Amino acid sequence: MQLTRLTASLRRLAAAGLAALVLATTLAGGAAAQGLFSPALVVNDEVISTFDLQQRARFLTLLNAPGTPEEEAREQLVEETLKLAEAARLGLLPEEEAVAEGMAEFAGRADLDTEAFLQLLEQGGVAPDTFERFVRAGVAWRNVVRARFGQRAAPSEAEIDRAIAGAGGRANLRILLSEIILPAPPDRAAEARAQAARLTSITSFSEFSQAARALSASGSAEAGGRLGWQDITRFPPQIRQVLLSLAPGEVTDPIPVENGIVLFQLRAVEETAYEPPEYAEIEYAAYLIPGGRSEAARAEAQRIRSSVDRCDDLYGIAQGQPAERLRRESVAPEALPRDIALELAKLDAGEISTALTRTDATGAPALMLLMLCERTPEAVADTPREEVANALRNRRIETLAQGYLEQLKANARIVAP
Repeated sequence: MQLTRLTASLRRLAAAGLAALVLATTLAGGAAAQGLFSPALVVNDEVISTFDLQQRARFLTLLNAPGTPEEEAREQLVEETLKLAEAARLGLLPEEEAVAEGMAEFAGRADLDTEAFLQLLEQGGVAPDTFERFVRAGVAWRNVVRARFGQRAAPSEAEIDRAIAGAGGRANLRILLSEIILPAPPDRAAEARAQAARLTSITSFSEFSQAARALSASGSAEAGGRLGWQDITRFPPQIRQVLLSLAPGEVTDPIPVENGIVLFQLRAVEETAYEPPEYAEIEYAAYLIPGGRSEAARAEAQRIRSSVDRCDDLYGIAQGQPAERLRRESVAPEALPRDIALELAKLDAGEISTALTRTDATGAPALMLLMLCERTPEAVADTPREEVANALRNRRIETLAQGYLEQLKANARIVAP
């Protein structure tokens, strides 16, 4: 779990702490300080400053949170601003006692009390207000979601019976997609964003396939980006909402991932009798090949692909190499970085993707050879009835809440001054 490494992470970064940040700001003078607290984003009428973004990115770094800290900070702060505003509109802002309890509960996950947790955050360069806002927004949103969806999310006795029997209580959907993955390293990010914006207007299957063959870095490019039928449960919950909101032929808004941008076109949706399981853990291995998307790196990836059948085989490939070249993890689906989650959704156990890139320990570009090891389904058959009911209720609330948040974001005015 991310937080089990929290204390060690905070202490490792203590040398780059809050005192250094304050000193740097002081030495830079009033103009730099003014820039630090100037608006970076305006969400409706609420300002998010450059300092807010920097603080949240540092906080996420200390937590070893998945994804790119700067991008995740921006997304989280936008969403939290909307959550707090909606809670205020409905009169559901949390009491200070509830916020304090939330802070204590979060700190307790790292086996710390709130005061000790805040001290370690400050040593790592994170102001207490950053943590307090993070918790306050979470508690406020919980209040909103419970008030709006608590009764609607309660499962019926029949739904609980079906879940225990293995039939489940959710729609059995699978989708047919095409994809384009645009490389977007920092020096080409603006060009990739402009290109992605143009591709979102496509409504023709043939036009999207032509663009995939010409532009996509995915292994599906040769097939015009076409993917086979896939269970909707393989995709991260937030992406499911986006995909199921499309009509056939429509293209998603650009989905930013590390060093890239992903677009999906929906080709078809069907309901089946088969009930795909929800997954508790996803085990995968990621092996970094120096050279980024160079011809030599792609050739090495192809050589490895033809010589391995399972994740254990990669240990032989990585033997004698730096430990950071090969990473193998088992994590909850929601903890996966977005780009890795999207690639793993397309794979069966033992299959490989080479669509992603990373920066290695030396700062050089590297091609990621990503292999799915195993998906571990959620087990419900032996779970007490009350726990099954709670799981169904929480899953339904999560889906409703995510849709509600997406609606708030779609209706919001978000401006970067």
